[in-house]
Amino acid sequence: MPVPKRIFIVADFKDEKPQSIRIERRHWTKGFVRLGHDVQRFSYRNIMLQFSPIKSQIFARRFFKKQADLAIAEQVKHYYPDIVIILGMKNLDRWTVDALRVVAPKAIFIGRDTAAWPENDTERIAIAKKMDIVIATNAGEWLQFYKDAGVPRCAFIPCPCDPDIQRPYEVVEKFRTDIIFAGKSQHPEGDNDPDRHSILQKLSTMPNARLYACFGNPSIEGIDYFKAISNAKIALSINAVNSVRLYHSDRLFECLACGAFVLAKRVPDSDLLFKDGTHLKYFNTPEEFFSLADWYLRNEQERKKIAKAGMERAHSEFNCVKIAKHVLDLVEKGTYESCWAYMI
Repeated sequence: MPVPKRIFIVADFKDEKPQSIRIERRHWTKGFVRLGHDVQRFSYRNIMLQFSPIKSQIFARRFFKKQADLAIAEQVKHYYPDIVIILGMKNLDRWTVDALRVVAPKAIFIGRDTAAWPENDTERIAIAKKMDIVIATNAGEWLQFYKDAGVPRCAFIPCPCDPDIQRPYEVVEKFRTDIIFAGKSQHPEGDNDPDRHSILQKLSTMPNARLYACFGNPSIEGIDYFKAISNAKIALSINAVNSVRLYHSDRLFECLACGAFVLAKRVPDSDLLFKDGTHLKYFNTPEEFFSLADWYLRNEQERKKIAKAGMERAHSEFNCVKIAKHVLDLVEKGTYESCWAYMI
């Protein structure tokens, strides 16, 4: 029987917010624990704020980052981790990583990047260069960017879902709608796909659509987020950028796992993840999106059949235990097995 590993996870777990229930970092923790490993989590931003008398992230980072670095180094020193995983290379910096490397010289360091445009963030690049492995939610030019920057090993690892909470829910009248989208209309960090804003702008005028966290609409958090998705007939998944190979945000996996019929903007090699017409439907233009939405709203049987198949694939192939196992295989064997596996 394999010896259980000690895995130290550094992330912004948003412990003070209801958002903490649904974020990817929580799924990773559950996946590793269910595989039989021990996990110690360190919520870096929360710890900085605990040290600061003024609960401002900017103030805490300026005056209390040193205390957070000392606290994390002390924990790592006495935990003797086999693996240190930094889920989101944000808030901490390269000096934090240097301190952890000193107290855990034998540990494998893994950096997780789910964000777009890595070339725009010099600190993220600096942290990545200190990792043994970078795992990212794309298999395109952004992953290649890290390899070219000198990261020894880079791999595509998609977002995990958690079938325990990301699943169909009972009918809740206040959440029922034809089409749902939750997220910003556009991101300020780089060049956005104009189709995203165009589609959302039109949806914002439609009475049978429900938008959250954009166009002045409030966000939705916790289990209510999953209930809202599962009570919608169609869920829209579209990234800020849709030209990068295999790049999808966690929105795609959340919507499929909750049992909604998903219309997703196609990205290169999307069918390796979910097959068009079997697990979901892809579209290429706003016109095609609205045409497909209209057709599937009128064809309930076909819509439900595809939604069920999509949910089953999300639950079986992208659940947090299976995705965590891929990462451990990557550490132990240098590779993992999947039709969408990609390593450089």
